[in-house]
Amino acid sequence: MRPKTARLGGVLAAGVALTLGLAACGDGGTGTTPADGGSSAASSTVKIGFMGDLTGANAGIVIPPRNGAKLVIDEYNKTNPAVKIELVEYDSQADPSKAVALAQQAIKSDKIVGLVGPAFSGESAQVAPVLEEAQIPSISASATNTKLAGNGWKYWHRVLPNDDVQGPSIADFIVDGAAAKNVFVIDDKSEYGKPLADAVRTQLATKGASVTDDSLDPAESDFSSVVNKVAAAKPDAIFFGGYYAAAGNLLKQLRDKGVKDTKFLSGDGSLDKGLITGAGAENAEGALVGCPCYIATADVTDAKVKGFAEAYKAAYSADPAIYAAEGYDAASVFVEAIKAGNTTADKINEFISTVDISGVSKEVKFAPNGEVEAKDIYIYQIKGGDITLLGKAAEAKLG
Repeated sequence: MRPKTARLGGVLAAGVALTLGLAACGDGGTGTTPADGGSSAASSTVKIGFMGDLTGANAGIVIPPRNGAKLVIDEYNKTNPAVKIELVEYDSQADPSKAVALAQQAIKSDKIVGLVGPAFSGESAQVAPVLEEAQIPSISASATNTKLAGNGWKYWHRVLPNDDVQGPSIADFIVDGAAAKNVFVIDDKSEYGKPLADAVRTQLATKGASVTDDSLDPAESDFSSVVNKVAAAKPDAIFFGGYYAAAGNLLKQLRDKGVKDTKFLSGDGSLDKGLITGAGAENAEGALVGCPCYIATADVTDAKVKGFAEAYKAAYSADPAIYAAEGYDAASVFVEAIKAGNTTADKINEFISTVDISGVSKEVKFAPNGEVEAKDIYIYQIKGGDITLLGKAAEAKLG
C-alpha cells in the first residue's frame, strides 16, 4: 500500500548514490554497539529500523505494523539475550524525499543492520536503492506495488503478496462473491491506487464484467464530478483504489448523492476505522475491503495467533489491526537471524534468503526477488461500526 503523498515515482537525486556509496564503504553496516565501549567484536546491541508514516494522514495503517515489530523485539529483549535489539523509528510521513534523508541517517549515523519498512510503496521505491547501495536488508510489512520486486534488488523483501495478487483476487470476489457485473472503478492516481485499480479493471474484464473508469485527486475534498458519474452509471459495485481518508470522504458523498445500495469496495489502503469515521457509521455499513493481510484475533484456535493477539492487546490496549501481524512477522525474521548469531547486515541478509518460519500471518519464506511465497488475500466487511473478517477472497460470499 502507498498513500497519496507517496505517488512521486521519481529518480533519486544524483548525489544520493554517491553519498551512500561512501557510507557503505564505512564500517560495513555492522550497526553494533560495544558492551564496554571497546571493540565492536564485544558488541551487545544491534539496531533495527522501522520506517513509515507514523504521524501523517494515513498513520492508522502504519502504527499497527510498528506496534507488531516493537512487540516481538520487546519479547526478545526480555529473554536477556547476549545481543539485544534496539528498534529505531523513522517517521517518513509518507514523503519519499524525507524517507531518503531518514535512510541516509539510519545508515550513516544510526548504523542500523536492517529495516522493517518502508511502509508505503512510493517511499519504498526511493529508499530501496539507498539501502541496496549500503547493503542493508529491508522487509516491508505493507508495501504492495508489484514493480518493487522487479528491480533486481538483493536486500529488499516484503512479507505480503503484491497488487498483482491482491487486485485480481478482489475482482474475482466482486464478480463471484458479490455477484456484480457492472462495476465502476475509481483510482486516486497514486503509485499505489492506480496500479491496484488497473489490476482490478483487467481482471474484471476477463470475467465479462462491464467496467467504467474514473480517477480523483485525494488532495481535494469535493469529489462531485466522480460521484455524479457514478450516480448516472448505476453500477452494481464500486471499487476505489486509494487510502481510507479519501475512501471515507468518497463513500460519504456517494451515499449523500443517493447511491445508497451499491456495494462499495476498496483495497488494503482503506482497511482502517478511519474509513468508518470519514464516511459515517451508517454510510460505511456493509463496505468491503480486500487485503493481503490477516488481522489476528484472540478468539481463534491457533495458539500462535491467539498468543500474539493477546500479547498485542496487553501491550497496546487495542486489538491487532491492519498489518500488525505482518509487522510482527517481518521483525521476527530479524530476531531469528540475530538469535542464530548473525549481527552484521550481510550475514542477516544471507539468513533472510533461506528463512522459513511459521509466522502469525503466514509462513514466511522468500523467493529470490524478495517476494513472500504465501499468496492469500482476505475480504473484510464493515458491520456495526467494526471491521470483520468475511473470509479468504477465493471463498468469501455475500449473503
